[in-house]
Amino acid sequence: MFSYRHAFHAGNHADVLKHTVLVATLQHLTEKEAALTVVDTHAGAGLYRLDGDYASTSGEAAHGIHALAASDATLAPALQAYLDLVRAFNHGPAKQPRVYPGSPFIAQRLLRPHDRLKLYELHPSDARALDGNIAQLDAGRQVAVLREDGFGSAVKFLPPPSRRALVLCDPSYEMKTDYARVLGFAAEALKRFATGTYAVWYPIIPRPEAHDLPRRLRTLATQAGRSWLHAALTVKSSRISQDAATGETRRPGLPASGMFLINPPYTLKAALAPALPQLVEILGQDRHASFVLETGG
Repeated sequence: MFSYRHAFHAGNHADVLKHTVLVATLQHLTEKEAALTVVDTHAGAGLYRLDGDYASTSGEAAHGIHALAASDATLAPALQAYLDLVRAFNHGPAKQPRVYPGSPFIAQRLLRPHDRLKLYELHPSDARALDGNIAQLDAGRQVAVLREDGFGSAVKFLPPPSRRALVLCDPSYEMKTDYARVLGFAAEALKRFATGTYAVWYPIIPRPEAHDLPRRLRTLATQAGRSWLHAALTVKSSRISQDAATGETRRPGLPASGMFLINPPYTLKAALAPALPQLVEILGQDRHASFVLETGG
């Protein structure tokens, strides 16, 4: 369960989708003066070097944040806000950002002094890195790092004293049980705090559990009488192919991912409507590139 390291995948197309949604959501939630608590159930290391050994090995940022940053297109406002935030960690409008902020640092950058951030990370190496990275912020009591299982522990803080929260749940799904644990977590969280905003990231891969997850989350939200939003981005085919010259099997890597939100900001669909087709255009790698944007409740 400790083999997954997000450093290999930092800044890829899934991060672009996830963090564009995260930035747009937080920008809306922080417009209201009342304090906000943000909970990240699987925080990772928090900051990543895109020119380091891990990210360089996979090269996934080339088809993600680097492709977006190099685009000459006039970006949709939600994409521009996300890109501006990433560039803020790189000291200027670099075409090839070298530092990539994970969800914890994106959230912390957008929160106000009276807001709170709770970060869960169980992986020993990532937890140590997260501790060190957060310590550099000198954020005091605003940020809490907990070396606990976010699935099992995060609901203890719901509802927060301010009665306003965004909970981001984005496990690696390396284990099939993560899909069921996400559903269980969301169901328990809604029972404790029905008005919280819940954002679930998931990979879209050839696995029944992956395709069932948004449908089951939609059912959960509908039964609870809550609104929902589903955004998904496909950048390439998921088919396994063979190299014509060598005969070697080629696996496509992650072809697509999605974000499912319960109680999303009412402004989010309008923010994503121009952004998603633009991501298809900029990040799409073949004719299978597409997007989904749907809401209900």
